[in-house]
Amino acid sequence: MPQVPQTFFDALAVRTWCALALAALGRAREEIDAINVYPVADGDTGTNLYLTLESACAAVEAAFAGHGTGTGPAGTAGIPTLADAARAMAHGALIGARGNSGTILAQLLRGMAQVLAADADGESAGVDGPGLCLALRHAADAARQAVAHPVEGTILTVASAAADAATAADGDCGTVARAAYEGASAALAATPGQLAVLGRAGVVDAGGRGLVTVLGALVETFRGEAPGGAGAARVRVPARSEVIETAPAPDGPDECADAGCGPAFEVIYLLEAEDAAVARLRERLDGLGDSLVVVGGDGLWNVHVHVDDAGAAVEAGVEAGRPYRIRITHFGVGDVHTGGGRPPRERVQRAVVAVVPGEGLAGLYGEAGATTVLARPGEPPASGELVEAVRRAHAREVVLLPNDADLRHTAAAAAEQARSEGIRVALIPTRSAVQGIAALAVHEPERRFDEDVVAMTSAAGATRYAELAVAERQSWTMAGICQTGDVLGLIDGDVAVIGSDVAATAEAVIDRMLQAGGEMVTLVLGDEAPESIAAHLEGRVREGYLAVDTVVYRGGRQGALLLIGVE
Repeated sequence: MPQVPQTFFDALAVRTWCALALAALGRAREEIDAINVYPVADGDTGTNLYLTLESACAAVEAAFAGHGTGTGPAGTAGIPTLADAARAMAHGALIGARGNSGTILAQLLRGMAQVLAADADGESAGVDGPGLCLALRHAADAARQAVAHPVEGTILTVASAAADAATAADGDCGTVARAAYEGASAALAATPGQLAVLGRAGVVDAGGRGLVTVLGALVETFRGEAPGGAGAARVRVPARSEVIETAPAPDGPDECADAGCGPAFEVIYLLEAEDAAVARLRERLDGLGDSLVVVGGDGLWNVHVHVDDAGAAVEAGVEAGRPYRIRITHFGVGDVHTGGGRPPRERVQRAVVAVVPGEGLAGLYGEAGATTVLARPGEPPASGELVEAVRRAHAREVVLLPNDADLRHTAAAAAEQARSEGIRVALIPTRSAVQGIAALAVHEPERRFDEDVVAMTSAAGATRYAELAVAERQSWTMAGICQTGDVLGLIDGDVAVIGSDVAATAEAVIDRMLQAGGEMVTLVLGDEAPESIAAHLEGRVREGYLAVDTVVYRGGRQGALLLIGVE
């Protein structure tokens, strides 16, 4: 159904554009996923772009909801100002950005919003054609600056071509949008000649294809109908056999760079940090891996990088500021390379998906090959987040570790949903991250699925778990009445020790747990745990239990002062 065209780029145009672009990406998502061969052939570019824009749309709708449901002038109770709507769009995209292309799209929208918000003053009808030109130019430049090593033949090339074409146009927003769309389409068609891996596979760049779709929605916003005809980009989706034949194994470093060979993990997180700290973070992450994109500003950033050492990437974020919503995805043998005779979108046989309570554990689990979902204190993940993580793992078989007794039903619902999509899922009822560590330690993907699940379940079940926390109020517990500020030692979920000193309480907890025997004590330190407690407890175990080993991990902001596991 044709849309009512917009004359100026105002708040209503922002809302219309977001909705049309989301619908268009929804229709094109599978096609875009299928041609995703760069930088990693993991077949999720279309999905990542869709999820990024979905978050932007939700933020814009929230901005409108905050101004009521009327249709009054901008800035009244009916409609937000253009500045408010544009900033909401950019913020929503930033916090919801997924993958390499989604992160770049978020920066493109942020770049546009910076111009739109600066040109809007609450009383204006909106931005005109020349203003839209400036927004597109600034967006393309901002996105290029956000990428550590820009590569031509990608979404960056398409964005720059769109801005160039828009700048050359003379007219209203509809004319500028159409010129940008046609310039982007022409640049997209040329990408196979710019990037060798695209040429071998016979496809255009997936991220660029997504951007053309978004720009097509911009044309529809201002002209009332979607563009078509000569300006529409043609996309060929190759058969698997063609990819196998046209993607020989890379011959050297340069060829490997084109083919998408690279690190094993994708690490993404939001980061609260100052500009100076982010500049240092860029340098450190650039030395750890590739596909580095850092977008955002004003204290909030979205960080995306491909690395072999996921823990180091998360650690760098912790040093720079406060990382959260950490996602670590193991590409898997069949997902990373477009060369070597493997077709894109090859599913790995088996993967582990785990909920973890802190950034440090997210890195630890990621290094062990698990796809992680971060459970922030007081914000347990919903079943939808777990289903999405199972999909991101891109495996035929998935072992799900909820690592929290309260997530049992949530994880069961996610497992059932994933099974309905044809994924074989085994839910191991781990009640603590230390039980998950024990399960992951015996995980062997080469074993039969049932045997692997039994071994992991046995290891988790043989691990007693405990944690130290600070009482927030006076209350009755299994160990007596605690006062606000007391240190609580919980064993297997129940308060067993009440103390005033962290180290003494931890000692008492460990002694009780080791009374039944044990071979290994695992300590996971939270950010608020005393610096000296790890060495103190290691010494205590070494002196009192000669046959027991101790291993220490840094958990980050995990809620508990200390997690303890005894195997």
